[in-house]
Amino acid sequence: MNPSERIDHLIAELADWLGKTSARIRESILAADREIIEEWKRMGSPVWSHDGIITVANTHQDKVTLTFSPRGEPPDPDKLFNAGSKATRGEWWRFFEGDNI
Repeated sequence: MNPSERIDHLIAELADWLGKTSARIRESILAADREIIEEWKRMGSPVWSHDGIITVANTHQDKVTLTFSPRGEPPDPDKLFNAGSKATRGEWWRFFEGDNI
């Protein structure tokens, strides 16, 4: 399977809100830039790139996490990244059931 097919398969396996949220996040990422490329990390995570990695997605039991590389971080005037974490490498957003994307 190519990376896009693997992402399709992952989303299809997540039959609950995690799958729906992952699909909406993916749609938003791809809509942001037509030159974004879908990739697959060997550990089993979707990756979106454009001249380098922008973000990696991971699903957990209670959330979907997007981890942005330091060069892929979008502007954050409302301080939504990391919910106050003091992370030093990259930034992340966590989406919980019912969150808006």
